Amino acid sequence: MSTNLSVNVNAIAFLRNRRNLPWPSVEGLGRIALQAGAYGLTVHPRPDERHIRRSDVGILNDMIRTEFPGREFNIEGNPDADFVKLVRAAKPDQVTLVPDDIGQVTSDHGWDIASHRSFLTDVIGTLKSQGMRVSIFIDAEPELAFQAKEVGADRVEIYTGPYGGAFEPLAMEREFRKVVATGKAADKARVGLNAGHDLTRENLPRLVAALPNLREVSIGHAITADALVFGMAETVRLFRVACGNLRSEAA
Repeated sequence: MSTNLSVNVNAIAFLRNRRNLPWPSVEGLGRIALQAGAYGLTVHPRPDERHIRRSDVGILNDMIRTEFPGREFNIEGNPDADFVKLVRAAKPDQVTLVPDDIGQVTSDHGWDIASHRSFLTDVIGTLKSQGMRVSIFIDAEPELAFQAKEVGADRVEIYTGPYGGAFEPLAMEREFRKVVATGKAADKARVGLNAGHDLTRENLPRLVAALPNLREVSIGHAITADALVFGMAETVRLFRVACGNLRSEAA
């Protein structure tokens, strides 16, 4: 099974908001990514709207539904009352619950499921009852996959920042093994497996090869950075090769 690519467009929105101008267009670049074969788009709206705005959610949702039926929309965020209201209105294919604090620059840790068991069970039940698949963001700790299953999650997304951000070989190997062990635990727990954060064309293929149950990766920063060099369409093609769902032209 190849791994699907969901393009996170937060960094594009952040660049747009820097000057409060309508470009770069989140919708336009999202469309190019989908035309190039991306399986879906991911957004992570935060309360201060410093990148994705609530208005973006509706625009992207409408574009996917009308122009790209069969592709997926994934909305990430901390499930406070405003977030739950937003996703209940949009009804994305997948909601990824992330334990962000308001002031965080980016997501940097997964759920302490044991401490939030009742809360997560209630929120997941509410969202699933309305037809949305629910994934929860976890650290690379195998036991968390089983805990996620217990609170009703359909999938887990392993936070891969420590792996993606490790450049010293021993540290990278240590973090890689932790991610793989957690991915294998997800398979045993019978929850679907996603991954995201600091994944690149260079470090992704090894992870995909080690985890045949890896269904989806959500990637934003590296795709946006590479798109400045290669363009969005070519960057999506290169990442699809890294995900194993497109053959390299050299193959």
